[in-house]
Amino acid sequence: MTPEHVEFLERVFRRLPKNAPSKYHFESWPHRGRATDEGLGVMSVPGVTPAEVEAAAWDVNNYKGNTQAVVECRQVPDDRFDGETRQRFYQRIEIPVLGAIHYELLMERVAERDGWSGVAWSVLRSETDSLEKRRGMRSDYNHGCWLSKPGVVAYGLGSAPKRDDVGFLKWKAMTKGADATAPRMFRTNVEGMAAWVKRRR
Repeated sequence: MTPEHVEFLERVFRRLPKNAPSKYHFESWPHRGRATDEGLGVMSVPGVTPAEVEAAAWDVNNYKGNTQAVVECRQVPDDRFDGETRQRFYQRIEIPVLGAIHYELLMERVAERDGWSGVAWSVLRSETDSLEKRRGMRSDYNHGCWLSKPGVVAYGLGSAPKRDDVGFLKWKAMTKGADATAPRMFRTNVEGMAAWVKRRR
């Protein structure tokens, strides 16, 4: 992991609740003056295991139809990564009214810590910059994680599009607007992951 990605995970781990929350828990925080806040959503999902969440999160070839807003997602072969502990993947999501955003990411498995384990990802800069702008906005930064412990699922994310890829109004919607809707979006993603885990059984 890059130092920046390790630091992001440290910020997430500091905010993870020690006990299973009785209701959906969300918090967000600014970081280094970036255009959007980073966020964390945590929810109790009785019966769900860390192994199930990690397996679903790793299954990038089946995100479409199983995760929110994803219209295209696939593993990208890359000799730098073994595909088992580190994998490169491409994803494009469609946001109502605003359009598509796409990026290439490196996903890595996260070792167990304080009972939490899972996967985390960060943007592959040159690969994302090389994507076609006409197919969607490209990410400026995109780092996140799926973490879980028995009966609890957590989702962390910090992301924004490249400023040059969007006009002024869309930029506001994708930054300030995204921060305003983040609590609901994170909850939808966690609920979606929990539902997908159960469908995979």
